[in-house]
Amino acid sequence: MEMETAKTPRMPREEREVVAYLRSPIAIRERCGQLFTMAVAGQSHHFACDLSQLERVADYVIEVMREQYPDLQIPFHSRWRHFEAGGVPRLFKLDEKLAGLTPTQKAAAKFDLAIVSVLLDAGAGDRWHYYEQETQMSFKRSEGLAIASFQMFCQGSFASEPHQPLQVDAQKLQQLTEQKLADGFGANAENPLVGIAGRLKLLQRLGQVLLASPQMFGEQNPRSGNLVNYLLAQVKNNQLAAETVLSAVLEGLSDIWPGRLEVAGVNLGDVWFHPAVADDGLVPFHKLSQWLTYSLLEPLQELGIEITGLDVLTGLPEYRNGGLCLDLGLISAKHPDIFSQPQSVASEVIVEWRALTTILLDKIATTVREKLGKSAEELPLVKILQGGTWTAGRKIAAQLRTGGIPPIQIESDGTVF
Repeated sequence: MEMETAKTPRMPREEREVVAYLRSPIAIRERCGQLFTMAVAGQSHHFACDLSQLERVADYVIEVMREQYPDLQIPFHSRWRHFEAGGVPRLFKLDEKLAGLTPTQKAAAKFDLAIVSVLLDAGAGDRWHYYEQETQMSFKRSEGLAIASFQMFCQGSFASEPHQPLQVDAQKLQQLTEQKLADGFGANAENPLVGIAGRLKLLQRLGQVLLASPQMFGEQNPRSGNLVNYLLAQVKNNQLAAETVLSAVLEGLSDIWPGRLEVAGVNLGDVWFHPAVADDGLVPFHKLSQWLTYSLLEPLQELGIEITGLDVLTGLPEYRNGGLCLDLGLISAKHPDIFSQPQSVASEVIVEWRALTTILLDKIATTVREKLGKSAEELPLVKILQGGTWTAGRKIAAQLRTGGIPPIQIESDGTVF
């Protein structure tokens, strides 16, 4: 596949189809499936896969699910869960602030918050924490990033108009400085946050993307929340497919990702190369985009829209879900240096680990449902991620390693994990 770096005015149909395919959940499962089949057959250089451990992993996940949600009434795995970390009703306070808006305006504000917060939700490192002044509580990792971005949003840090502070607009994003972002996260030399420069560039590029796509983000005061209007126009019979939301996220936000693989000038985002994969060797994951999609579904549901095809989307190949598979023996590493040396996100090791995780999450979900006697409609993957696998991955990591660090150390630029 010829990779280009310059934008081309017209993309040939064949390349258009390649881009559309690589943005689809079908492609994620097919390409990850190739690496999974290879590992199960013992042909991977890096990992072995032991499917006899599936039952054990499913039992562990169910145990964690019942601890968290005894009645199995599990919410979606989305950014909204993190905003209530520490048992603080922050979302109730947010709804109070949004009380004067129309339902669509409220949804737009929640889109703004979810988008900026998810984009800032890459690995924070194990040395950083966020101290929340009003509660006098400290939070680390994903919850810390969520609460920091939540407070910045509520303070109008992403809005250029003081009389409309609860929004994320193009003008303000492009004016953000590294110091302002660091201040918002409480990051400094004594409290270092991984990838702060990468996060700033991501937000600045988001500002540029909002301006470049008025059909998705609005002509007057372009803001990320206007994506809700674009999606409402695609609702039919009060239904919207989850994959439609993912397609909009990938189309609208693809240009924010840094220096990634391109096809005919189109930035592919969370897509990586592995020589063992047939055709062009490209393996898509779209982890942050799917995490964002899951997080945008709830404001849409609040508008009374029925979301269909939830399980078309995939599990999230990040270090908690991937760590669960490694720590409980579903995957085992063939070489000790996989654990002793930090791995690049683009390395074969990390691409394979993420691919195996994606496929194994489907298999864990199927086994969990069988054991609980639940259908995919009753217990979709997005709920199994929340109730079980992500939480279970964090729990087993805390038991096995000081600070609950992932089993594999990843060189993160603040835009993938």
